[in-house]
Amino acid sequence: MAYRSDTVGAGIEAVQAEGVTGRVMTAIRRRIAGRVLNAGEKLPSIRQFARDMQVSPSTVVEAYDRLAAEGLIRSRPGSGFYVAGALPVALAEVEPKLDRAVDPFWVSRQSLDAGPGMLRPGCGWLPPAFMPQAAIRRAVRALAKAGDAVLTDYGPTRGSLALRQLLVRGFASEGIEAGADQILLTASGTRATDLLCRFLLAPGDTVLVDDPCYFNFQALLRAHGARIISVPYTPTGPDVAAFEQALIAHRPRLYVTNAALHNPTGATLSPRTAHSLLTLAAAHDLTIIEDEIFADFEPEPSPRLAALDGLNRVIRIGSFSKTLSASIRCGYIVARPDWIEALVDLQVATSFGGPSPVAAELVLGTLNDGSYRKHIAALRGRLAKRRREVMGQLAPLGIRPWIEPRGGFTLWCRLPGGRDAAEVAKAALKEKVVLAPGNAFSVTQSAKEFMRFNVAQMEPQVLKVLERALG
Repeated sequence: MAYRSDTVGAGIEAVQAEGVTGRVMTAIRRRIAGRVLNAGEKLPSIRQFARDMQVSPSTVVEAYDRLAAEGLIRSRPGSGFYVAGALPVALAEVEPKLDRAVDPFWVSRQSLDAGPGMLRPGCGWLPPAFMPQAAIRRAVRALAKAGDAVLTDYGPTRGSLALRQLLVRGFASEGIEAGADQILLTASGTRATDLLCRFLLAPGDTVLVDDPCYFNFQALLRAHGARIISVPYTPTGPDVAAFEQALIAHRPRLYVTNAALHNPTGATLSPRTAHSLLTLAAAHDLTIIEDEIFADFEPEPSPRLAALDGLNRVIRIGSFSKTLSASIRCGYIVARPDWIEALVDLQVATSFGGPSPVAAELVLGTLNDGSYRKHIAALRGRLAKRRREVMGQLAPLGIRPWIEPRGGFTLWCRLPGGRDAAEVAKAALKEKVVLAPGNAFSVTQSAKEFMRFNVAQMEPQVLKVLERALG
């Protein structure tokens, strides 16, 4: 017991010391930001500032050393510390951009740059309280004991073999026969899509997407110079007749879609639609990228194009950002062996390898944790309850879901009275609430009245802001 008490006491002292050092650093930052100290000016001496702040000289030394490491100040041996320059980013630069156009970057930029106090019911990830933090922390502690190479070296070109073997076992349970050599780990799910676009497309090639679809598919395809054609999405998948017409009229090279729970609608592909899509793809030499990032949220598995196709012309991609951590960046591609070989070379050429070995080990350690399956099961139940609660809270405002999804954390909703979701989102942003207006997801700009809501991010204040924005 004495050892435990000493350890806890040491931990408390460390936290207190960290807080005092941080206070000293904040004081210096404020002086520089307020132009009390300007570029090139000398900072107070260590002893003088220790007296001013009523802290020990060693605390000031540590604070100055950290600020020097940040590049904010610099040391001149024998002379002292001097301001290197003004703060690199002014506060105004990180405020929400109220006048930004509502385009495929709207939700991403507003959500990722949201500062303290911002609410994000429009973002596409779960809040920290919904994630397996205890399992992640155990994986971090285990990582500290890993071999030196994991912490300092580049990883293998295909990524961690152990993680790829774990994925193989998971895919086998879905009826997908793929060896570890058919899996390429990437730095993220978005990076997986980017690599495939580099591999499969030339500028000007036509790509088919759903309407609505995940907004970053549009942004990424445009970055690659693709011509984007969309097909209306229904509660059972893309409109098959419109899909066939698009294949005949535009001869697309690629179709990019979500598996399991569609983003943003939450719809699920039906077996009949899946069969029709694969038949049409074979007839028109179409390659399909199937993003399964939301698959683990399903209560029961739905049809998977990759499983039905046998990875012939369907490529599966995914990542762990929705159920594990958006901070630990690691994705994957599952495809034909010859395509994987070419993608390995492409990934080496463009980023000298896949995900950080540290990220791969953290993902592996968390997935192998005995609590992870229980986390997913509990998460499904928790989100099902939240979906029902949020639908009930939105109903008095006249906001109705397009469908009731089988799982996941999003609701695709129609606003009352033909209201323009972009205008509602702009009004909400002024009150520090980030929303996801429908046309950010629509190639044809035909989702003006729709909004995607993240039920896990729907704090009570959001409803009050929505009520005011709807007038």
